Amino acid sequence: MANFQLVLASTSKYRQQLIAKLSVPFITASPDCDETPNENESPECLVKRLAKTKAESCTVTQPSLVIGSDQVCVINGEIIGKPNNRQTAIEQLSRQSGKVIQFFTGLAIYNSTSKQSHVHLDTFCVHFRELTQTQIEYYVDTEKPYDCAGSFKSEGLGIALFKKLEGKDPNTLIGLPLIDLVDMLYKQGMDVLTP
Repeated sequence: MANFQLVLASTSKYRQQLIAKLSVPFITASPDCDETPNENESPECLVKRLAKTKAESCTVTQPSLVIGSDQVCVINGEIIGKPNNRQTAIEQLSRQSGKVIQFFTGLAIYNSTSKQSHVHLDTFCVHFRELTQTQIEYYVDTEKPYDCAGSFKSEGLGIALFKKLEGKDPNTLIGLPLIDLVDMLYKQGMDVLTP
């Protein structure tokens, strides 16, 4: 695998921070992907399709393993995206108060030499505390989680919003399932625990 470069198909600073935990050299590329859901597309199918599309859409000039990822938050069966502003973040957190929310994260690796993609889905459940309007507004004004699905940053003050987290990999909640990624890279011949 020394001849392959690792490419993260994302401009997300959160995903870049996560992959940096693996201590392997990587570059980033901006994916070319329309993220509009297809009609009647399930959250699981959506994130898998988008992860694969993101990985395959990046132009690379040398043999590469390209990593794509996509995540959605689901409240009462409805896909919720990034809030992008204060009011929407407050509305999203108000809807989540006292509920269990599901996150679906698609992960794909595209091998530019074999032209093959491998796709995986990881799920994570967040059990929210009962939150007051004052708590929600304080949180939103403090952390400004406008670019985060579900309107929170679990790696920061957002942890105070929860009673319990359920899932095999806490990195999944931030947007990149590292445990699954390590397994997928290993299957491509890249062992992150080998110099």
